Amino acid sequence: MRRLFKVFFVPLVVLIAGTSGHGATILTATLSTAQENPPTNPTLADGVTPRPQPFGTATFVLNDTMTSLTFTAMIFNIDVTGSQTPDPNDNLTAAHIHAGAAVTPTTNGSVVWGFFGSPFNDNNPDDSPNSAHVIPFSSGVGGTFSWKWDAPEGNGTTLAAQVQFILTGHSYINFHTTQFGGGEIRGNILGPAVPEPSSIVLLGIGAIAIIGCSRRRARMQTR
Repeated sequence: MRRLFKVFFVPLVVLIAGTSGHGATILTATLSTAQENPPTNPTLADGVTPRPQPFGTATFVLNDTMTSLTFTAMIFNIDVTGSQTPDPNDNLTAAHIHAGAAVTPTTNGSVVWGFFGSPFNDNNPDDSPNSAHVIPFSSGVGGTFSWKWDAPEGNGTTLAAQVQFILTGHSYINFHTTQFGGGEIRGNILGPAVPEPSSIVLLGIGAIAIIGCSRRRARMQTR
């Protein structure tokens, strides 16, 4: 009986505690041309010659009070300075976070916070842990971006108004270039898998039922 308690009840308590506790939330995004709507096919300025496929990754940290979103993104094969390649098509022109109730991995949404180019919303205050913000690769094409979205900031909105969409898969990070003004690579912002409350309840009911059956079986064996 004690063993059953450890097997079913203890993990249940840990699961419930994990879903109701407070702490920083880690989110990630994997950026690609295929996620753009429509998907992009980068070429040189001649419009024919393919250029190296751009891609990237990003990690976001939403603090425990949900008043700031700090992130680092690394993108490849997009010219972040305008001088990493001779061709202008891959020049970075803007970068944003898009979000909204209607946003899906294949649905476009409005800019809610801009951090490169226009609109630029990291200004209340501009207190990113990395004051350089953009660090171009010492060799190769691309760079690392570090920014912090503070509570009052936003493109006609605030972080508080967008948190619900960021946490539920209704947001994405987007990098725009000379060739693709609507976005060349993008990645849906995804968080850790969290069980639905209904799943937790069902798990609890199942554990209780199993323990109850075990108790009845034990009583019958002692008669």
